[in-house]
Amino acid sequence: MGKRDEWIAKYAEDLKGKCGVEPDMALLTKVTIGCGPSIYNADASTVAGSQPAELETVKNNFLVKKLGLPDGPDLMEAINKVIETYGKSERNKYRAVIYYMLTKHFGKEAVYN
Repeated sequence: MGKRDEWIAKYAEDLKGKCGVEPDMALLTKVTIGCGPSIYNADASTVAGSQPAELETVKNNFLVKKLGLPDGPDLMEAINKVIETYGKSERNKYRAVIYYMLTKHFGKEAVYN
């Protein structure tokens, strides 16, 4: 099992245990691969849910650029909902997990096909 596979297993564990979501492993793998080398960097692999600038980055770089969604208030509402589901007090909110939940929330799985 490679490093990436270990991270994917960790993300799946977070989705099941902390978010109450049964992960689609194929999609989770694709989302993780889409995050690139950032999953190996302690700072880049997580999302600071309490920092507005960080949430703006998720909105602009992931939802608008990657998923192709039009900018609007519903994007930030979705991010906040996902952060709430993950647990505001959860210190390590993994980027791949948040991206996975946002992809599912907007029904944009096709982006990864």
